[in-house]
Amino acid sequence: MKIVVIGSGGREHAICLQLARSARVQQVICCPGNPGTAPLGPRWQDIDPIREPAGFIQRCIDARIDHVVVGPEAPLVAGVADRIREAGIPCFGPGAAAAQLEGSKAHSKDFMHRHQIPTSAYRTIDGVEDLDAALDALPQQVVVKASGLAAGKGVIVCDDRSQAHRAASEMLSGAAFGDSGKTVVIEQRIFGPEVSVLIVVKGTDYLLLPTAQDHKPLLDGNHGPNTGGMGAFCPGTIVGPGELKEIQTQIIEPTLEGLVADGVEYSGILYVGLMMTDSGPRVLEYNCRLGDPETQPVLMRMKSDFVEILEATAGDGPSAVSVEWDSRTALCLVLASDGYPTSPAKGQVIEGEIYSSVDDDIQVFHAGTADGDAGSCLVSGGRVLGVTALADSLEEARKQAYERASRIQFDGKFCRGDIGTYQEIHDKSETLEQQ
Repeated sequence: MKIVVIGSGGREHAICLQLARSARVQQVICCPGNPGTAPLGPRWQDIDPIREPAGFIQRCIDARIDHVVVGPEAPLVAGVADRIREAGIPCFGPGAAAAQLEGSKAHSKDFMHRHQIPTSAYRTIDGVEDLDAALDALPQQVVVKASGLAAGKGVIVCDDRSQAHRAASEMLSGAAFGDSGKTVVIEQRIFGPEVSVLIVVKGTDYLLLPTAQDHKPLLDGNHGPNTGGMGAFCPGTIVGPGELKEIQTQIIEPTLEGLVADGVEYSGILYVGLMMTDSGPRVLEYNCRLGDPETQPVLMRMKSDFVEILEATAGDGPSAVSVEWDSRTALCLVLASDGYPTSPAKGQVIEGEIYSSVDDDIQVFHAGTADGDAGSCLVSGGRVLGVTALADSLEEARKQAYERASRIQFDGKFCRGDIGTYQEIHDKSETLEQQ
């Protein structure tokens, strides 16, 4: 098979690695890819599937591509997966109507309310004239969210009304997040540990992947501004079998049934970001693709052939696929550039051990990197690399990831020091056995 992966980040690098390990895959092409994906296969850097969908599809036809995997949210929201499937090429990723669950937080919250899916109280506003009334209707502590796509950074957790007023006003004016913040969702702040649940979906048929735990805030102890994710590990340690069943019956299955009731066909990955509150699991957000950096540790543990999941999702449904998982734990440590998430420095030369062999238990996934002169590799984004280790325990995976990270250098390199150790509630050891 010849498979194209759309995207250029750490998630896409991890997908390419998993496909390159398949005996059934002759060639993996990443569009546009990054320096880390280059050893795995060719890169299509001269065509943009969002701006040139017809040209991209024609190239796929000419190259006899068997399957396309859409990694990031922007092409999914733009309807790229729809166009690919219409051309008769199997594609892994939901269409534009389904991707609105991520493309519009206002739409997503209305969907949850309509289908009685547990989430926090909220108000949606389109202008500053409605801001005070929205804040009056909610508790003092709220979360202010840009409704549109903001690369995981359009969420401001507020401690008081004045901070919320300022955050919402900046979004509505366009000063923060541009057009993505012209509609704002303000929701009640809820408390508890976060967990990421990833499922492969076709209609109401689904395959549950192991849970992962992300670390969204920039600084140790979960302080500082929200980011796209500073690290993650899999399997998670805070959701036991009983809670997982509750998540399936109260959240996952009503979500899929709600999509069908709304006349929306969903095919691909559905990511459910949850907070485990004292009152039970509550949905924070939906994403219509694999999470980043959660994908890196989740796919590191997958021993089965990822191609089987792609084919089943394009066919009768993914639930019939039996997936074998490595019993070990994987942890991803994100190395970020100075100034992230607001204004990361770019252009620095990256030195050290930034490439891995296909079968290594420690992988350095490239996220914000670019080709430099004379074979050098440069920083090109806020989250630069995701050092991911697979080991017998969470503690050992953490130790190996940090040790490998210490051998990578670039000016302004930054990472959290507590990935895999910061826990808000006690671990549940049965989770590891169950997953």
